[in-house]
Amino acid sequence: MSDNVPVIDEGLTGTRHILVLPDRDAAEEVAEALPERFGVSQEPQLVRDALAGEDDAEDAQWLVVIEDPARALDPAALDAFADDYDGWLEAE
Repeated sequence: MSDNVPVIDEGLTGTRHILVLPDRDAAEEVAEALPERFGVSQEPQLVRDALAGEDDAEDAQWLVVIEDPARALDPAALDAFADDYDGWLEAE
């Protein structure tokens, strides 16, 4: 993963989950589905993650950054959800 992921101050009690998706369309669909599927109340951040040395938008992955201050989200469920869109949950 590149260093262009925004730094998010999660404090001492929260956590953040990063879903890696193959393209912008998939990332937008995931971000739109998160509130209904997982009860996410904060709007997820979408971040373009260009692969090393690549400037072409088609060679970019997209990240969906989810704040989880209560640590209520199940990482395995998020990973399975991302897998439905050919993505995965980034291990921290």
